[in-house]
Amino acid sequence: MTIEVKVPDIGDFDNVPVVTVLVSVGDVIAVEDPIVELESDKATMEVPSSAAGTVKEIKVAEGDNVSEGSLILVLEGEGGAAEPAIEAAPAAAAPAPAAPAAPAAPAAPAPAVTDAGFGKAHASPSVRAFARQLEIDLASVNGSGRKGRILREDITAYLKSSTAAAPAAAGAAQGGMGIPPIPAVDFSKFGAIEDVEMPRIKKISGPALHRSWLNIPHVTHNDEADITDLDKYRKEMDTMAKEDGYRVTLLSFVIKASVSALKQHWEVNSSIHPDGDKLIKKSYYNIGFAADTPGGLMVPVIKDADKKGLVEISKDLMELSGKARAGELKSADMQGATFTISSLGGIGGTSFTPIVNAPEVAILGLTRSKMAPVWNGEEFVPRLMQPLSLSYDHRAIDGALAARFTVTLKTLLADMRKLMW
Repeated sequence: MTIEVKVPDIGDFDNVPVVTVLVSVGDVIAVEDPIVELESDKATMEVPSSAAGTVKEIKVAEGDNVSEGSLILVLEGEGGAAEPAIEAAPAAAAPAPAAPAAPAAPAAPAPAVTDAGFGKAHASPSVRAFARQLEIDLASVNGSGRKGRILREDITAYLKSSTAAAPAAAGAAQGGMGIPPIPAVDFSKFGAIEDVEMPRIKKISGPALHRSWLNIPHVTHNDEADITDLDKYRKEMDTMAKEDGYRVTLLSFVIKASVSALKQHWEVNSSIHPDGDKLIKKSYYNIGFAADTPGGLMVPVIKDADKKGLVEISKDLMELSGKARAGELKSADMQGATFTISSLGGIGGTSFTPIVNAPEVAILGLTRSKMAPVWNGEEFVPRLMQPLSLSYDHRAIDGALAARFTVTLKTLLADMRKLMW
């Protein structure tokens, strides 16, 4: 029987170009084997096969644009229904060459890094991202892998050969936006070294964080909230929640309080319009939260948090955190956030500067709460204090607004009754 394999749900992407066809007619493939690579302006994605069989026809070519539902190939199967389509997972971000790490400029003008060159090259998404960061045209690199596939080692070898040709030009090398690149260092001269591949999540998030840090004028406002009374109530709720199979953490209360504060200070929930002259006011409240996983941080999103109570938020937190740790989050689970919270409370720290997750304009950082003596007007009393670190885009939020938002947030956390309003 013949089986059609189509492009699965790839999130908000549409008309995405095919950069590499990874299979040939006659190849025998299994379910989840990568068959094509797609590259948008935000990410490179490997599309896995939704069925097993022998490749009979390939319906796309490199350079074609595809969307969800586009036919990729036809398989000759061994019988039985096709497996359900599996969502394409972002494999590695494809950042613009804003700040390449190339240590030196070659003597002759380097080949231009073109989409055509990348499209013809046979390389994995991570290698493509690595080459883009170094502004190396893959069309000029010889691949030593299977079927001429370009490996990370081939990029490194090409870089070494290029930079060795013109050491005198190294001092003049400039990175994107006029930022001098970090020079390459041969650490093996000083001792034993080993290249350890970065987790896929860090490969994806790294360029996005770099882009945000370069483009957003970050400012961080620090404050403390008295959560003594709130924590007592939280522990009572958590005890009851355990009987129903979920937990109630401080983050649930912070999400609830953040939504109330965002309603009072809408700018913190906004985004800057592409023309730079307007703010996009949002009437919905989707709260992202940083989830620690074995492969790195991921940011699931609790949708419509303003319409949910503490119990429902707590259950969503537990469900999404579990999916993140198991690697089962779908692209839809990580899209649409209007405000993000990054909590390090379970690890430690007193404050930090979280990087704004553009196109959002603010992010809240939480570190470990601690008992501290607080003056009540007559004496010092022990109170449980929660540090708050609000990083914000100074183009959309000024210092006064950031301080007012944080005061509103700490006031809500100090009196849990106000969270029910």
